[in-house]
Amino acid sequence: MEIVHTPVLLNECLEYLSPVGEPFENDAFMIDSTLGEGGHTNAFLGKYPGLKICGLDADSTIQAKAKERLSVYGERARFFNGWFNDFYANYPSDFPKPDLILFDLGISVFHYEKSNRGFSFRYDEPLDMRLNENGTVSAFEIVNTYPEKRLADLIFLYGEEKLSRRIASAIVNARAGGEISSSKALADIIYDCVPEKYRHGPIHPATRTFQAIRIAVNDELGHLPKALFDAFNCLKPGGKMGVITFHSLEDRIVKNFFRNLGKECVCPQEYPTCRCGGSPCAEIITRKPVGPTDAEVKINSPSRSAKLRVVRKIKDAGQLHLRDVSI
Repeated sequence: MEIVHTPVLLNECLEYLSPVGEPFENDAFMIDSTLGEGGHTNAFLGKYPGLKICGLDADSTIQAKAKERLSVYGERARFFNGWFNDFYANYPSDFPKPDLILFDLGISVFHYEKSNRGFSFRYDEPLDMRLNENGTVSAFEIVNTYPEKRLADLIFLYGEEKLSRRIASAIVNARAGGEISSSKALADIIYDCVPEKYRHGPIHPATRTFQAIRIAVNDELGHLPKALFDAFNCLKPGGKMGVITFHSLEDRIVKNFFRNLGKECVCPQEYPTCRCGGSPCAEIITRKPVGPTDAEVKINSPSRSAKLRVVRKIKDAGQLHLRDVSI
């Protein structure tokens, strides 16, 4: 089996989410919320012999690769095919509460290199970008049907692309002559419409637009705040939750949610008395996000923007802890 994805911040995850010492038992249970090809899970199972892990993934194709890779661990590895937000909102009654939870919010290299769903502007593939092939909205629909303003707003908000209006206008003009059906066609439209100096910057001019469309197709940021909240409340008291992000929009959501968990009170100022419990729900283990070492970036360039944040649970969070979390 070909393994193409290198897990980011692996050593840092193994350290900060270690199931060793109090309050963990020898048979600690972990949930890998974004299994991918199983890189993080493989390392955790290999290093901690008493650990059991359930890996979640919405993509059955990539999960099949992980199952093959992790088959050597037998019943220590179990799997759930579906979105992590659905899993935590309807946590299985036959599952124990997890001691550890990991979210790696990056997109696997498999999707860019092997999925044939148009995630990468380097290939001529059908415009799809659905992580779950049963999803209702595809990149093709967004690119070919969204009004220009909606498309520009989407590219600006989710891609933080300063040329969003120019790019949206070029897409709408191009599709007037026929459907835009491939990733290469879309990338070429973007490349041709931006200024010359923008074409030769540190990243390809289509990078942020492709990111924005992918986020919109899979509602990645819409799912995240509630998923983090539900996951945290599934966690055992004393357990740890870590989240790896790759761009500022994700990191802002995680940072604000964790910050609220660490506050003594998150009630609005207009409340006459505290309704949230008046004490922290979590200990913030990483006061600043943990980034990759220079050595990791050198051998695994996608890690350069990765950030890891970790908290330890004290008690369940209330709905008020979701205030000011969304982008």
